[in-house]
Amino acid sequence: MIGHVPVLTAEALQYLQPGRGGLFVDCTIGLGGHTRALLEGGATRVIGLDRDPAALTAAGAALASWGDKVELVHADFRMLDAILDARGIQVVDGALADLGVSSLQLDGPNRGFSFQRDEPLDMRMDTTMGETAADIVSRSTEQELADAIYKYGEERFSRRVARAIVVARRAEPIATTGRLAAIVRRAVPRRGYQRIDPATRTFQALRIWLNRELEGLDRFLEAAARRLRRGARLVVITFHSLEDRIVKHTLRALAAGTDASLAVLTKKPVVPGASEVEHNPRARSAKLRAAERVA
Repeated sequence: MIGHVPVLTAEALQYLQPGRGGLFVDCTIGLGGHTRALLEGGATRVIGLDRDPAALTAAGAALASWGDKVELVHADFRMLDAILDARGIQVVDGALADLGVSSLQLDGPNRGFSFQRDEPLDMRMDTTMGETAADIVSRSTEQELADAIYKYGEERFSRRVARAIVVARRAEPIATTGRLAAIVRRAVPRRGYQRIDPATRTFQALRIWLNRELEGLDRFLEAAARRLRRGARLVVITFHSLEDRIVKHTLRALAAGTDASLAVLTKKPVVPGASEVEHNPRARSAKLRAAERVA
């Protein structure tokens, strides 16, 4: 079993208050860590969504002892309205979205999210459909690659990386994580100490681009806020500045709207403490924001 430690669990429970009971939605259930904490904290029922079939299988096994208190649904979090409508559910008592890549995706074989192993360049969160990262690296123009790597990876050498990819793929298709990482490392200038691997930003960019991670995030937040019962709360955990920026501005806009039905509870994002980061280094970039429906 791949190790998995959900991030900011205590802080999420503090805001969601599952001790009051009720129906909660875990919009990105992953391996089920946050859902388990919600149930142990008093939630009556949890609907868990995920677009990764492997994650749902793992979550199902981890949460089997909770029986019908958990319903798992193969769906993108942006389908929240449709999922609730199909079940005749108007409002929920809390919603959680952990937008990070799960340990299963990072550590699982042949998923292609990490360059720590040489494996097929896949990167799909939903392995049942769509193009792979190898496909978009193969078909995209140099300009498209440069724009995406800059926009989603904030890589200042995006043009060099895109040019290197285009040159390399003429000789041989870029089909593995190891080959792509090597191409990127050669393209990014090295100047002294580097905190992260030079391939990190490009891999992040391709993953976000392929899985449309930012597309419709604002509309999802609007839907989640609208579905909250009065007094219920929404918690969102992000792992990079692009996501966090969207969450921050969308929640603030909803709170400042004409109906003012939402109150932002986190003026600044909640981040992991030193102890959590020490025990779970992947938590270091996590940021939590929360809001409450007040009308």
